[in-house]
Amino acid sequence: MGKVLCFGELLLRLPPANGGEWLRTHHLPVFVGGAELNVATALATWQMPVKYCTALPDNIITKDITAYLESKQIDTSPIILSGERIGLYYLKEGADMKSHENVFDRKYSSFSTLATGVVPWDDILQDVDWFHFSAIAPAVSEQAAALCLEAVQEAAQRNITISIDLNYRSLLWKYGKQPVDLMPQLVKYCNVVMGNIWAAETLMGIPVDANALAAATQKAYLAHASTTANALFEAYPNCTVVANTFRFDADASSIRYYAALNTKSTQVVSPLFTTDAIVDKVGSGDCFMAGLIYGLQSKHDLQAVISFAAAAAYAKLHEKGDATQNTVAYIQQVKALFDKNNF
Repeated sequence: MGKVLCFGELLLRLPPANGGEWLRTHHLPVFVGGAELNVATALATWQMPVKYCTALPDNIITKDITAYLESKQIDTSPIILSGERIGLYYLKEGADMKSHENVFDRKYSSFSTLATGVVPWDDILQDVDWFHFSAIAPAVSEQAAALCLEAVQEAAQRNITISIDLNYRSLLWKYGKQPVDLMPQLVKYCNVVMGNIWAAETLMGIPVDANALAAATQKAYLAHASTTANALFEAYPNCTVVANTFRFDADASSIRYYAALNTKSTQVVSPLFTTDAIVDKVGSGDCFMAGLIYGLQSKHDLQAVISFAAAAAYAKLHEKGDATQNTVAYIQQVKALFDKNNF
């Protein structure tokens, strides 16, 4: 099995305690994250060979970060040393990435200013058979969007499987382009697409039919997942797998979660996962993406793939930090608890 290469911006997360307590205690934890790095960390935890490519400044902080990633068994050799800063964001534990409380401080980061024609793709991709990135990467800057296009073109030329997470951040896309202006030209190279029906509308222009969802039932949502998947298959012939997640927050801490995986001929659905206790919502979607890659790369049957990915995402909701440390065995135990909740 070749390596999975995850490509995107590394971020340091600083979660301030409520009510300014972090100022009074002089204490602010630091988590290393970023959508694609969270995927890489999960895969490495599950003993899958993985590489990570980003751009970081050439300084002592970067040396500490790369040493930390290598201790997680992530191959950091593709990291480009350039630029002057590492992106930051501030979000308290338990809050959602889409929350208005999320504060990004990533403008002019090393990744956002990395030019095309710099990354040595021949070296980086020589032992890779899966390339993963997310819709966050092209959202950070026009340069990053151009670099993403270069990356998927290089991967496609080498017949490398390409996956994308259609995650949308309204706080990004601030450089004069709308997602629908750029995302289709990236997704046309992708073989595996993950997201949800609402992100597909915002990023890809695939409409959500409000009338079809009026009943707000699981059956209606799953039917729409097939509609969205079929639209992607028709518009993007390279795409063979589409996964849609559904996470419903009844209140601040209560969650109902399930997911569907579509091929051009079938749909399989995960168990329904429920919880009234949330530790941290950050990274749950990244953990799902990692589970999807893990299952597909390992040639598991489709039902096992979607069930493991959803269980991994659910289990991540009960961990602190941006990336999971849950093992495959633990995730399988979590899945077994909810296997009876089949649709």
